[in-house]
Amino acid sequence: MDDDTTGAAARPVRLLLVSDTHVPLRARRLPDELLRETDRADVVLHAGDWVDVATLDLLEERARRLVGVFGNNDGAELRARLPEVARVRLGGLRFGVVHETGAARGREARCAALYPDLDVLVFGHSHIPWDTEAPGGPRLLNPGSPTDRRRQPYCTYMTAVAADGELREVILHRLPKH
Repeated sequence: MDDDTTGAAARPVRLLLVSDTHVPLRARRLPDELLRETDRADVVLHAGDWVDVATLDLLEERARRLVGVFGNNDGAELRARLPEVARVRLGGLRFGVVHETGAARGREARCAALYPDLDVLVFGHSHIPWDTEAPGGPRLLNPGSPTDRRRQPYCTYMTAVAADGELREVILHRLPKH
């Protein structure tokens, strides 16, 4: 697992969590607010369904650090550049990023069994924001989608801070309706 911490006194790591951008199928481009958050974040975690390589290139260019995975709608070129599951240590926490976790029913138990070595699992696919704790397993976070709200009232993304082995300031951001 990649480790960017240097001990308990490491500085807080500002995170941007995003998934299911679906550019250009569901939106022509990423929202300006999301791009501003990309510039502010220390690490961007993207849980798949980029759809186009240009979005990956854009976030790689803008982000200080990008940790991403491919999703079910991502073609061969994205799959060649991204893993199915990514693992990284940030702010003293063990993070995993994956696109799909299966049905909502039983998700916590399933993810606790599949990812017992993680503190936080960031996932996507459903476009439904999610924040729960898996008993004996990781905290599960789905930031929703910043471009395709589907049946949700808003397009969304998340920010958080990882520091001293704790996840703090987890905020679900709603984007303005267009």
